[in-house]
Amino acid sequence: MSSSKTIAKNTLILYIRMFFTLVVSLYTSRVVLTTLGVSDYGVYSIVGGIISFFGFINASMANATQRFLSFAIGENDYAKLKNVFSASLTLHIFIGVFFLIIAETLGLWFLNNKLIIQEDRLFAANVVFHLSVFTFIVGIIQVPYNALLIAKEKMNVFAYMGIFEVFLKLVIVFLLRIIAFDHLIVYAGLYLLTTIIIRIAYKVYCSRNFVESRYVFYYDKPLFKKLLTFSGWTMFGSLSVVAKNQGINILLNIFFGTIINAAYGITMQVLSAVSIFLINLQLAFRPQIIINYANGNIKNFNNIVFQSSKFSYFLMLIIICPILLNIEFILKLWLTIVPAYVVMFVTLSLVGLLIDSVSEPLIISNQATGNIKWFQIIEGVLIIMNVPVSYILLKLNSNPLTVFYVSIVLNCIALFVRIALVRKVINVKQFFVVTLFRVALVSVIVFVVVYFLRINVGKSTTLFEFILQSMIVFFSTVALIFFLGIEKFESKMLVDFVKQKRASFKNKST
Repeated sequence: MSSSKTIAKNTLILYIRMFFTLVVSLYTSRVVLTTLGVSDYGVYSIVGGIISFFGFINASMANATQRFLSFAIGENDYAKLKNVFSASLTLHIFIGVFFLIIAETLGLWFLNNKLIIQEDRLFAANVVFHLSVFTFIVGIIQVPYNALLIAKEKMNVFAYMGIFEVFLKLVIVFLLRIIAFDHLIVYAGLYLLTTIIIRIAYKVYCSRNFVESRYVFYYDKPLFKKLLTFSGWTMFGSLSVVAKNQGINILLNIFFGTIINAAYGITMQVLSAVSIFLINLQLAFRPQIIINYANGNIKNFNNIVFQSSKFSYFLMLIIICPILLNIEFILKLWLTIVPAYVVMFVTLSLVGLLIDSVSEPLIISNQATGNIKWFQIIEGVLIIMNVPVSYILLKLNSNPLTVFYVSIVLNCIALFVRIALVRKVINVKQFFVVTLFRVALVSVIVFVVVYFLRINVGKSTTLFEFILQSMIVFFSTVALIFFLGIEKFESKMLVDFVKQKRASFKNKST
């Protein structure tokens, strides 16, 4: 119960952070585009794209660091926690130096010899490249501090830092308009300065509140090997997803041309936006899963995995159902002119995301054990199989929707394979009863409601109809989840949590 309340509270905090970040990002990206102009914005995107390509390395290292920090917390071994933090920071410094060497040699050569950039903007592009490299390195060194905050479940501090960073980005937009210098260079320089300020803020907070974050050089070959091995296999999984997405994009181009690529690109943007909600929930429950496994509380570990899988799916269902019901209206409102196939692409990709949402806690439960090699290999191969299977079927049946049907089928297979792979650490029978049965029951009824509205009410044509239909589906889905999808103690927990937050808000207002 205590773990569930912690997850619920942290999820709420992360969503508040996400809301501020999303709103300000939409505003700042528009202002930056207007101030820089299309050409310079394109230069920044392509130069920054070279750097961000290595982002999956950072993400893999962050997962590894957080796993080992959470595990040490679960074992109540604070000497080990300090060693893990210092070792991970040492490792991130080494990675930063290695990246600096690669970027300032091969990366710089690629920028000046392979990219097509206007001659008069080449100097600015080079300055932006150097600034972006240092921005990325500062971000690499910051990872252990972020990971420690998440492992300690200090989501409120993590949220405040995120909001502070958003505020600094607003300041960048203001300064960009008044500084009379090359706007492209100024923007990259101010972005680096912002990253440094955030890095210092994390360092100061962690040093004052967590003794274990006070860095001392620590080299432990076995620990380094564990961190690198763990992040290496995690990286294999991340690369599998990249290979799948880019492979499908190339197949669509080969068989159908660039028009279908545009539809696929729009679909990936929608999928990325919706996935943010799942990512925030995952941040909230990840430490609890690892900590409970580390301290040997397998019963609570199982309960958190079951609840997290169920609530991950239900959260996605609440968000996705109104989108599926009004997909044409939403896309038309956003794009004005909706390219062919976008509606079906988005619909099928969101169904695939729903299936994958159940799997996330299973993946984390495997990471908690530390034995991730074969899990990542089998999962990675299944993900990559999207490309050759889609190619064969496209040769037999030239229909661009085929790639999404293949993805949905392989997502279903991957779910059951993941269940089989973690059967030694979770109660599979209970997972089917507590999670999958209730997920299936609620989904069938909800999709019947959505289908009924689509057939009998029709598509939304006005903003009023859109809001009304969305509210009907939203409240129907929430009611079904509350009465059929969750256990009695879970519904009581949610009611108590809402009452507690409402009482707390009233006390603050008075």
